[in-house]
Formats: sequence, C-alpha cells, structure tokens
Amino acid sequence: MDVVDAMRTTGTCRYFSGDPVPEEVLLSAFDAARFAPQGGNRQPVRWVVVRDAERKRRLRDWYLEPWKAYLKGIGTGDIQVGTLPKVVTDADHFAEHLDEAPAIVVCCAELDGLHPTDHALGRLSVVGGASIYPTAQNFCLALRAQGVASALTTLLCGYEPQVKELLGIPDGMITAAHIAVGYPAHGFPTRLSRTPVEDIVFSETYGTPLAPSGA
Repeated sequence: MDVVDAMRTTGTCRYFSGDPVPEEVLLSAFDAARFAPQGGNRQPVRWVVVRDAERKRRLRDWYLEPWKAYLKGIGTGDIQVGTLPKVVTDADHFAEHLDEAPAIVVCCAELDGLHPTDHALGRLSVVGGASIYPTAQNFCLALRAQGVASALTTLLCGYEPQVKELLGIPDGMITAAHIAVGYPAHGFPTRLSRTPVEDIVFSETYGTPLAPSGA
C-alpha cells in the first residue's frame, strides 16, 4: 500500500468486526513501527498486547469514567447522546464497547529513554513524546497496510497506576497510549476531514502562507 494512501485513510476506527487479528499481523506491524525516529536512537517504546476478556473489561471500565465525565460536559441540560453529532455518538459507542476490540495494545516507554529539552520553559513539556508517538503512528500505519484498523487514545493514561498493576508493567515505565486494534466493521474511510494545508503551513514567519512555486 502506498504510504501516502495509508496516511490519508488511517482514521480512528470505532466499530470493529470482532474477528481476531493474527499474531503474525501484529508482529509485522510492531517490526515496522521500530523504525520511527526517536531521540538518540534510545528506542524507549515497549508494548503490551491485551487480549484477555477480563483485563479488557477492566480497561473499558476505567476508560468509561473520564469519557462519561467529558460527555456530560458537552451541551447543557439532559442532552441525549443520540442528539449529539455523529462523531460523538461513535466515540460513545467505542467507549461502551472498548472491551470488544480484539486487542488493546498498551504503548509504554522507558522514562530513562526520553530526553525532553523543553521542561524549563514554564509550560507543558511535550518533547519527550517525540520519542514515543512517531512509533505509535508507525504501528497504526503498518496495521492499515495489512487491512487492520486502530484507534489510539490517551484517556486511560490517567489510570496509569491501575493499568501498570493490572498488566505487571515495571517501575521506570510510563503508559503513553492505548490502541484498540481490529478489523473494521465498516471498512476504511476514503477521505478524512482535516484543516486545509494553506491554513497550517507558513513561510518564514508565522501567518505568512507558503504559496506554490510560480503562484
């Protein structure tokens, strides 16, 4: 599959068919994911594949708490989920049925393998994620190339102590994302909605659009 086609059609899947994803498919995706860029080639990312039904239910129950709190804050009064935009109702279905995904992959990282260079700027430090999330996206793209869908979420990261205990994740490791994996129930999107490129790319100074050559 062409890499650009993969990038343009790897959306967040919220409805899975339930068919199991073979180990060799997952291993192939993990193998490709390793080649993402990371600071100093420290390779801090580790993975835990969760298939056990009870463990997945535990993860779903923890996920539902922050999701329902977020959902409650949308709109006012006794708003019904069915009256919300489709993207929200789809996300609610995903939350309610998270445990039905064939696998939930926990993306972990070694703290000592991260090297944030922005921690003294007086704002949220984000640079450490540069050694984690490109690998996670590579994993999702490699799955897409094999016809497997995914949904990356960070809501469960707030339950890191519980997740680490449930899955035996050792000290010195963090949980950076949880990725639901499975074959899509309704196929892949043909077009994802994104901000136009002319609104997000600038030349020399912020706000000055980058125009095509000859324009």
